[in-house]
Amino acid sequence: MSPASATATTEDLAESSLRVAWWGRRIGIGLLALIVAADVGGGLGVHTATAAAAGAGYRLTLSYPGIARPGLDVPWRVEVQHPGGFQKPITLALTGDYLTIFETQGFHPDPATETRSASNLLMTFTPPAGDTFVLDYDAYIQPASEHGASGTLTLVVDHRTVAAVDFRTFLWP
Repeated sequence: MSPASATATTEDLAESSLRVAWWGRRIGIGLLALIVAADVGGGLGVHTATAAAAGAGYRLTLSYPGIARPGLDVPWRVEVQHPGGFQKPITLALTGDYLTIFETQGFHPDPATETRSASNLLMTFTPPAGDTFVLDYDAYIQPASEHGASGTLTLVVDHRTVAAVDFRTFLWP
């Protein structure tokens, strides 16, 4: 093999490697720019979702984090409406495992009674004044949370299920 042909082969390899590296950098920078743009545009932040159901004259509405990231404050609010007001205590049953993704300061108002079964957190509230009951959960996603969670919120009045909503929170890494 002549020295001229060995140089040509080496030059071809070097030129090919440079081209691959050039395209690799361009693709990497493009992906990074997309992630930064999504974050700046709010695409990687908290997105509130709503689930609602009605039954027996009651309307249950849940506003919750449909998409969030660890470490961020998130909205979680329940509204129960009943025209004519509330004559009996209301109970909210929430899938207990759903709450493991949160750090919290608690529910507001505090429930009159609170019980945890194997699968649900049961909170009973005295009948509120007016036609609307509002429950807020002051929480943020735990910094160590890596996976989202799903749950069911059920409204129970006079020991019977009146309305229920299913929901899921997706977490960005």
